[in-house]
Amino acid sequence: MRKKTRVIKCGNVFVGGHHPISVQSMTTTDPKNVEDTVNEILQLEKAGCDIVRVAVPNLDSAYHLNKIKSQTNIPIVADIHFDYRIALEAIYNGIDGLRLNPGNIGEEKRIQEVVKAASMNKIPIRIGVNGGSLEKHLLDKYGHPTAEAMVESALNHVAILEKFDFYDTVISLKASDVHMTIKAYELISEKTDYPLHLGITEAGTVWSGTIKSAIGIGALLLKGIGDTIRVSLTGDPVEEIKVGRQILKSLGIIQNEVTIISCPTCGRCQIDLIKLANQVEDKVGKLKKPIKIAIMGCAVNGPGEAREADIGIAGGIDSALLFKKGEIISKIKENEVIEVLLQEIEKM
Repeated sequence: MRKKTRVIKCGNVFVGGHHPISVQSMTTTDPKNVEDTVNEILQLEKAGCDIVRVAVPNLDSAYHLNKIKSQTNIPIVADIHFDYRIALEAIYNGIDGLRLNPGNIGEEKRIQEVVKAASMNKIPIRIGVNGGSLEKHLLDKYGHPTAEAMVESALNHVAILEKFDFYDTVISLKASDVHMTIKAYELISEKTDYPLHLGITEAGTVWSGTIKSAIGIGALLLKGIGDTIRVSLTGDPVEEIKVGRQILKSLGIIQNEVTIISCPTCGRCQIDLIKLANQVEDKVGKLKKPIKIAIMGCAVNGPGEAREADIGIAGGIDSALLFKKGEIISKIKENEVIEVLLQEIEKM
């Protein structure tokens, strides 16, 4: 059972409560390069990104955010550190959310100015605590980064916002260590009802980072913790969206899309199953239809193992058996598998 958290709105996306778990990513470009940033966001939109974060390192970059907003469709969160003026300029240029830690942007009157502008423009703030950049006084207190230190940091920042009657807040507690991250989210979930943004920071390359993120994010979602996710990978941000959405599909959280199951192949397999599975995934992976497709290597176990699939194939000698709900309905040539399968899916 997913924990019910308070609801905030980022652009046209609701986060928290029982709203769908959104998938986020972050651009790799400087907003000053408007064309490249817009193109990257449009690619992320196409992949299924719900919210995108843009690093805004200086005032000059903030001035270009309105141009980016005017050419894209999903909510944009400005990622800002230390300089309150950048946060104000980002707000004035129409961003949908802020990622900042209020304790890091100077004296109280500066924080109050940012919070006032965010409130007037109905812009939520994500407090992002990173295990690798905890405040010195917390490192002195705990000796090294810990889940408890991360939670204390987050709650300290939350208290600053609450002091100015600001409650449209999302919290993230990310570490590169999976165990520490899970523990931190478990602890914060017991202490507050603010929506939580899940992720394993600095997870690694597309291959290794996918595994770490799936374990960490998946474990928390299974506990009912989490309202929005970002898979952090050293690679094309589009891969982050693919992995994030696949995590949600694997847990049954996303149910209105195609699900593909396929066997690992073995010595009985006499067709190019790996190629077929990749082709099917490429052709139908983005269809918004709640259909389960099975791509199986042989007729020995194929239909039976995939009995709960809506449709699928089981390989033979240069051919495949087409089946629905585990029942064989026809035999097709290997080079006709994709065409026939797509036709049958369209009929469904």
